[in-house]
Amino acid sequence: MSKDIKEFEGLRVKIDDVIYMPSLDAPPDRPHPFVYFISIFNDSPVPVTIRGRKWVVVEDGGETTVVEGDGVVGQQPVIAAGEHFSYNSYHVVGRAAAVSGAFFGETGAGDWIFARIPEFRLEIPTWA
Repeated sequence: MSKDIKEFEGLRVKIDDVIYMPSLDAPPDRPHPFVYFISIFNDSPVPVTIRGRKWVVVEDGGETTVVEGDGVVGQQPVIAAGEHFSYNSYHVVGRAAAVSGAFFGETGAGDWIFARIPEFRLEIPTWA
């Protein structure tokens, strides 16, 4: 099934915070966990349902990890016109990294859309 997906100017993504959290579980080859806090704003006049996401994590040195999945943190939130949805999750990396991606959704009219996640950095503290 092929659907036309267009970038939707009415959906805006904001990175609220990124925190290095060494107390979280992480595998030995990626020992640096970061918690990120994100808000998705619906500035449009129509409701939007977030159906999926795609993350691209590019570590310094070139290793790239792509994470795709349905919804956001186990949900497919409906964001009403003028409202927002906030959540937090985490990534684990072996080195400092640049992170970007997109959220995919559906408008109340049935149009498939996406909104870019602005790139942000996972910088490992010097004390880590």
